[in-house]
Amino acid sequence: MKLIEHPDREALTLAVAQDITDALGMALNTCEQAVLCLPGGSTPVPVFKALSAARLDWGRVLVVPGDERWVPGDHPRSNARLIRRNLIDEGAVAARLVDLYDEALDPEAGAAAAAERIAPLLPLSVLLLGMGEDGHTASLFPGAEGLAAALDPAAPAVLPVRADAAGEPRVTLTLPALASAPEAFLMITGPDKRAALERVATLTPEEAPIRAFWKDLVVHWAE
Repeated sequence: MKLIEHPDREALTLAVAQDITDALGMALNTCEQAVLCLPGGSTPVPVFKALSAARLDWGRVLVVPGDERWVPGDHPRSNARLIRRNLIDEGAVAARLVDLYDEALDPEAGAAAAAERIAPLLPLSVLLLGMGEDGHTASLFPGAEGLAAALDPAAPAVLPVRADAAGEPRVTLTLPALASAPEAFLMITGPDKRAALERVATLTPEEAPIRAFWKDLVVHWAE
């Protein structure tokens, strides 16, 4: 794990957006398309907006949520909605969002259908993660029903997860899908997340799932 500290959140936002832009540019130089995997939550929204102004061939970029709450695409808690409104609608209009949600299916059947959509897109090109104070990332929550299956190296690309801390049922990209990205970044802010980062360093992936990505992770932090 490599930790990069920034003097403020504006500097953090610009640095993360630039890292993602550079990584996507490298991927597009060598591949027909690039696959960008993004988290939900409020913390990465400024990065999405900054990234939307990047001069990239967005028509060759596929954007995949790292996980999704099992809610309709226009729901305020939908990760797909968050990404669409703050990245694609802001300027990356040619990019294609690959949704994980299907209104006709329940989370279990929906996860299986999403896995079929995501598997042909792997490996991911660039991965941006978030982290909760409990060490969860994507919808890989400590103690969640489905966590062991999602951390299995032979797991399908997407699986359903249910956890008390998650609220709604969710589907998530699994460890092998997420870890397929050669460029992986974690963005966190504030003293509580910094303390959590130090705390989870001594835990196992089962106790703090972010640890499953530790070896090659570049962590950006600002107060």
